[in-house]
Amino acid sequence: MAAAEAGRFFCTAGRGLEPFLAREVRARLGATEVDCVSGKVFFRAAAGLGQLRKLRSGERLFLLLKKHSPLPVSGSRGKMLQEIKSLVIEEPKYWLAIISFWRKLHGQEGRTGDVSKENASSLKRKSEEEINTASKRQKTEQVRAVVSEECQVKVGETCVVPEKMSSQECWIESKTSSEFPSKGSGENPAVNEKLGFSFRVSCRCSGAIAKILTSQEIGRAVGLALVRQCGWRADLRDPDLEIFVHLNDIHSVVGIPLFRLPLANREYIKTAGLRSTVAWAMASLAEISAGALVLDPMCGLGTILLEAAKEWPEACYWGADISDSQLEGANGNIRTAGLMDKIELLKSSVKALPLPSESFDSVISDIPFGKKFKTTNDAQLLPDSLQEMERVLRVGGTLVLLLSQELHRHADGLTKCAGGDRADGDSGAAPAPALSVDGNSSSSAQGGGESVLSRHFGSLVLEGVYAVSLGKTEAFIHKYRKASAAGNSGLSGPELKGT
Repeated sequence: MAAAEAGRFFCTAGRGLEPFLAREVRARLGATEVDCVSGKVFFRAAAGLGQLRKLRSGERLFLLLKKHSPLPVSGSRGKMLQEIKSLVIEEPKYWLAIISFWRKLHGQEGRTGDVSKENASSLKRKSEEEINTASKRQKTEQVRAVVSEECQVKVGETCVVPEKMSSQECWIESKTSSEFPSKGSGENPAVNEKLGFSFRVSCRCSGAIAKILTSQEIGRAVGLALVRQCGWRADLRDPDLEIFVHLNDIHSVVGIPLFRLPLANREYIKTAGLRSTVAWAMASLAEISAGALVLDPMCGLGTILLEAAKEWPEACYWGADISDSQLEGANGNIRTAGLMDKIELLKSSVKALPLPSESFDSVISDIPFGKKFKTTNDAQLLPDSLQEMERVLRVGGTLVLLLSQELHRHADGLTKCAGGDRADGDSGAAPAPALSVDGNSSSSAQGGGESVLSRHFGSLVLEGVYAVSLGKTEAFIHKYRKASAAGNSGLSGPELKGT
């Protein structure tokens, strides 16, 4: 979209990835007014959908309608619902401007089913008295369908999320499709034409307000208000747009999702492994440049290699794993992504890589840990793995590891942080070094007492530690730079060439 109009957006992010996303929107979109909060990054940018869709470290992207302080919590449920409705509902002119910008983003000015001139005039009507009795009756039925009786989100409960919807959000669903007319149902076409634009409400509610009101009650109130104010009709299956409302103890946010599927759903990944956003964040720390050789010595399904090769295609990538099934899955992913000429796979143990010493510019790896990999003593993995990684990494190269909490504790104090700002890679998307999830300096990055590892791997200088979430599991991304030749000369071999 040429000469895109600047808009306000926010993107959700996994816990700990907010700094990566903030740096990415600045570098990729030239974003301004960038503001990070837990789980979200707000920004302003003049970007089209094509550019916005390229964000790699975010989960879901929204057009921002409102960002407000937490709503006051009172004992009166009715008063609180009124506060919420006041937050969402504005003068019709406000909604006309929002819908107009949304349509420009999607290039939908001429598409059937968008806000028509007739519907625009209905938006300007502030009273439902001009709508006939049949329309009033149908609107009442639609509002009943805006929120399912099955989707009551209370403290400690989980909303049932339909397939392909993000588990992070409570998408409002009806019990049966007969509770409301679909866009093509043909039921009462005169009423549907008058109601025009279709919508559904998505609501997330947590914190103090969730102890008073459920997401169902909030969604019903907002849906009813929008029907009355704008003359829209509820369509829970295939609406023209969705209204997203998120209320918690930090802020009150209203937005419109720009894409049906999360940004984190990569169409080029056939079999999912490590979360793609975390894999991309790790690759962004590796400072990959054109012509570089990059290795993942425990590549699994190849997610890190895929994310790196998609973002930095001018480098050459190698993946190794000892598991035939993992290599088979990685090969399938590489073929699906069309990266056969960029990524080479080999079967090998990380303890004895058949690769020349000091041959790779970057080594990136998700060290296996936890019940999934049946590792009962994670700490034993680190020295054995690091020995070969350090050997094949050239002096000045970068090592990026994803570690469990136990491995992180054992690696703590490996070396002292080099300090200072990092040298940005091609994307400029990595955050400043040594930041934890809350933006404070990590204890690991400040150095510590000498550990058993530091005596064996003194050539690796710690440059940053980043706490991230893998769902129910907490993990840490460690970034090192090889400052000198390793003590162990290791294997020798022919010069390694890119494919």
